[in-house]
Amino acid sequence: MTAKNIFVIFLIAGVLLAGSAMAGGNPDQGSGTRELGQVNIGNETTIRSEVALSEPADGAVTEKEAVSKEEAASKDEAVPKADAVPKADAVPKSEAAKEEAGTEEAVEDVTIADPIEPVNRVIFQINDKFYFWVLKPAAQGYNVVVPEPVRISVRNFFRNVEMPIRFVNSLFQGKFKGAGTELARFGINTTIGLVGFFDVAKSRFDLSPQNEDLGQTLGFYGMGGLMYIVWPILGPSSVRDTIGLAGDTFLNPFSYISYIDPFEAALGVGAYEQLNKTSLELGTYEDLKAASVEPYVGVRDAYIQHREGLIKK
Repeated sequence: MTAKNIFVIFLIAGVLLAGSAMAGGNPDQGSGTRELGQVNIGNETTIRSEVALSEPADGAVTEKEAVSKEEAASKDEAVPKADAVPKADAVPKSEAAKEEAGTEEAVEDVTIADPIEPVNRVIFQINDKFYFWVLKPAAQGYNVVVPEPVRISVRNFFRNVEMPIRFVNSLFQGKFKGAGTELARFGINTTIGLVGFFDVAKSRFDLSPQNEDLGQTLGFYGMGGLMYIVWPILGPSSVRDTIGLAGDTFLNPFSYISYIDPFEAALGVGAYEQLNKTSLELGTYEDLKAASVEPYVGVRDAYIQHREGLIKK
């Protein structure tokens, strides 16, 4: 073998190695595999393949036979490697993951009595028609007129003003860190966030709202849902969450607008908040209905599990 042949062999090997490195270390993606066949076992096999292909045709191994042998060898080596991976290497679930799975299972087992199901079903159908005939078209039209960033800012404003609900219920549940977070969020968003239109506390300081209410506080202290209720317009609830909603109205600053302006003003503010919220959640209710064989049961179970998940959080 001449020096020229040796130089050509090392040159081709270098190109193959460079192509393999650029393909993320996987030789199957290299640029030189078309000429020398499928090469998958590193530098040693590559050089052996080139040497075999450079030998004379008299009794020597042909290119096709060399490639076939290399492919068979690489397959034989690949199988033990795959089989050699022990099943014990699977990543075990952490304790946190196990606790979370246990919590989800516990939530799935929670049920609430539904003694007034016939009435609830009628109200459910009314709410369903109201959503598709009134609320959804209004929200879609609102989306066309008001850009999404503005709608998000409006949601941030309402969330900021309703801070007392989350703050007080965090205190009631002994979640003092959460209560402090709510105070910090209110101070930051009211000042730097321009009265709450921008959630600077979350985007800049990683302070998220606590999502607490009186219904969760009652559940935290062991009160069950007692009975499932579907309210007109308001939707699914329970005896516990209905009591909680009534109590939270005293902590909601928007509830006191009627003392300054006529009752219609407070009603209009509430309706606008719901419209803006719906505009940012279009499709959620539709997806839930589509995934349920029985929409009424699907919505009821989803609501119960969601509320129990918040209580156990």
